Amino acid sequence: MADVVVLYKTPKDPAAFDKYYAETHIPLAKKMPGLRKFQVSRGPVATPAGPSGIHLIATLTFDSMAAVQNAFGSAEGKATAADVPKFATGGADIMFSDTKDV
Repeated sequence: MADVVVLYKTPKDPAAFDKYYAETHIPLAKKMPGLRKFQVSRGPVATPAGPSGIHLIATLTFDSMAAVQNAFGSAEGKATAADVPKFATGGADIMFSDTKDV
């Protein structure tokens, strides 16, 4: 399996972010070919020391890194990536990794 993890930093307008993310970005991302699972965090994202500065964590799961590359190379994946700057006013870190169950 392979995961794409997106850390969305606290946006200028959290309510506007949440609305756009739910109504526009999630439906767009769910069209990416090969997407097996899409999870998002609920509520505040905290650290052992307290608040994190992260508003939302999204985890998208695919069968392999090749499937991730295929998804992001597709028209749907390009549209999803291009959509991020439209609502992620606090910035976003996007990470790709191979995963395994242990």
